[in-house]
Amino acid sequence: MKQGSDLLRQGVVLVSAILAIIGSFIGSGAAGGTPIQNASGGALAADATLIAPAVPAFGIWTPIYLGLIGYAIWQFLPAQKTDARQRRLGYPVAASLLLNAAWILSVQFDQLWLSVPVIVLLLAVLVLTFRITLASRPKNLIETVLADGTIGLYLGWVCVATAANVTAVLVAAGFDGFGASPDGWAVAIVAVAGLVGVLLAVAGRGRLAPAVSLSWGLAWLAVARLTGSPPSTPAAVAALVAVAVIVILTLTLRLRGARSVAPRLATA
Repeated sequence: MKQGSDLLRQGVVLVSAILAIIGSFIGSGAAGGTPIQNASGGALAADATLIAPAVPAFGIWTPIYLGLIGYAIWQFLPAQKTDARQRRLGYPVAASLLLNAAWILSVQFDQLWLSVPVIVLLLAVLVLTFRITLASRPKNLIETVLADGTIGLYLGWVCVATAANVTAVLVAAGFDGFGASPDGWAVAIVAVAGLVGVLLAVAGRGRLAPAVSLSWGLAWLAVARLTGSPPSTPAAVAALVAVAVIVILTLTLRLRGARSVAPRLATA
């Protein structure tokens, strides 16, 4: 019975990855659909809000999807069938893949309001998945890259995407910011994203993947506000400061962790 449940878990992850790739193909407009940035009245376009990253930022999905497909295939191999770590990771990863596809469909069908609870739930699932990767070490480099690395990239980017998504929905709904300036709101939201990056760095003890994708998104947000429309120097500066803080803290924690491990290895 346990062997059967393991095979079911492996199959669910693989099928979920295939569905997510199909969803991304549709979302890109390659299958004749409307590209995400043009769907829902362009609410998620790079020039829709002050929190929207420039278009090149979305290139981060290529390594994320490649990593997810790689993980889905790798975890389906017999060697991972009864692995305790994969038993814990399998269904949360599958849930994140299905939620990603659901988010694309909600935007494609002009249900922008529905995209918010979907992406918030996706973020919660990825936080849970990230915590699972922190609870035990990967067996080898392949698992480090395909499981821990991919999940980290995925989580960091979805943090940025959630901020941009919520802002887009509020702007589309006519939210006036309670009288506060758009620049002020943008700086506040970027500051929250930066704080999330700090928390991920501390929780992950300097893990690089979440810091890379979160910083990538914030950096392209800064580019969009400095070179595109609508412009916002305060938002751009706040984003660049957040990137600097996240990168410096992550590297500091990583180096500190490496120094603490070295003496133990030397005396082992």
